[in-house]
Amino acid sequence: MFGLFKRKAPADPVVTDRVKLWVASAMGLCDRDTIMLAELDCRDPGCPDLETVVTVILSDRRQFVLRFPGPMARVTEEGVQSLFAQGPVGHTE
Repeated sequence: MFGLFKRKAPADPVVTDRVKLWVASAMGLCDRDTIMLAELDCRDPGCPDLETVVTVILSDRRQFVLRFPGPMARVTEEGVQSLFAQGPVGHTE
């Protein structure tokens, strides 16, 4: 039905490791912190067809959600750094 539950091919582990490394470095994360990555389809007007969502869960249970337009393979180190240069990012409770 309309591809709602269509599975995507798994992301390239080299790409996911690279993005995780950049986020961990930018946030000063440690081994007890968790980084999860996902590529999500977006159907909202003005939203890119695909976006990369990074969820960071710190060992003290604080959570951050970061969003990058486009597929994970197009996320750059400069893009990650510029997101953090703008000030506080994506904190959730």
